[in-house]
Amino acid sequence: MSEYERWEKRFSVPEYIFGEKPNAFLAKQKHLLPAGGAALSIADGEGRNGVWLAEQGLDVHAIDFSPTALKKANALARKRGVRLRTELADVIAWTYPTEAYDVIAIIFTQFMNPEERDRVFAGVRGALKPGGLLLIEGYTPKQLEYGTGGPKQVENLYTRALLERDFAGFTDMKISEYETEMDEGSAHGGMSAVIDFTARKPV
Repeated sequence: MSEYERWEKRFSVPEYIFGEKPNAFLAKQKHLLPAGGAALSIADGEGRNGVWLAEQGLDVHAIDFSPTALKKANALARKRGVRLRTELADVIAWTYPTEAYDVIAIIFTQFMNPEERDRVFAGVRGALKPGGLLLIEGYTPKQLEYGTGGPKQVENLYTRALLERDFAGFTDMKISEYETEMDEGSAHGGMSAVIDFTARKPV
């Protein structure tokens, strides 16, 4: 089964497998968000994060390669009374626009190998406007001990050194590594080892 087929199958159930509420880390960054502007939610899936960003007054562009997930994302946006601009796209091959977004969110998108991640992160660095906010959450290698979600390949997981290297030169950088009980739908549950990252592109 291909990665595409696996995700299409996962998203084909009636319920929202990661829930309808935003990722907890993302929601805690509300105070950092601008009052308006453009946001990109990468691999937004069923829309819980993109819809929440739209509720904060942002013009949200949500990309994902699953048509089933984006259909559910649009339904969630209608239910919550916000506009969500969705695009069917492979986040690895997608052409990232230059200095187009005030906020970019990358929440648990660790299906990428290091080469693919380098390509996406390069696109992200270029797509953020100067002063733009970058929000990342993912699993650390310790997650392999818990086995409650995420990839089995250690090279796909995030470390402080990796994020510091890939976004060297960004300002207001904050990184937090910790273990927490996840409760985000049927697909995200149990004790997990995560890393949170916030930073701004230099002006």
